[in-house]
Amino acid sequence: MIKIYTAAYNSSCDRAKAWLHEHHLAFEEIDLMTAPLTDKEILHLISLTEDGIEEIIAKRSMAYQKLKDSLNSLPMSYLVKVIDEDRSILKRPLIVDDKRLQVGYNEENIRKFLPQSVRKVAFQMAKEEIYQNELYTDK
Repeated sequence: MIKIYTAAYNSSCDRAKAWLHEHHLAFEEIDLMTAPLTDKEILHLISLTEDGIEEIIAKRSMAYQKLKDSLNSLPMSYLVKVIDEDRSILKRPLIVDDKRLQVGYNEENIRKFLPQSVRKVAFQMAKEEIYQNELYTDK
């Protein structure tokens, strides 16, 4: 199941939800500012990052400004506590499933949440379109 961590009045969150609806993908929306998050959920988010904790941290947040010099040396338990106490430190939206994380809204990257069968069909259609365009431009 796809989960999307959002905040109210955030255009990137709105675009991501609209894209998921448009592609008929079921998802659970979790408001980062009001919904309770367990330590396990926070650790799951962190575990899905490719480049570490800074991938999901909003560098303009006040909480980050206080921690930026020591962020990489903080114990994981302390980072989880910081995130739990001040969710504004997280970028939004965060779109996750069991294996994937999408930070922010990016129309090309969000396609990874489509089922593989749908992605294969879209790839084949794009490939055929390119082939047809090459046929017409070669004449």
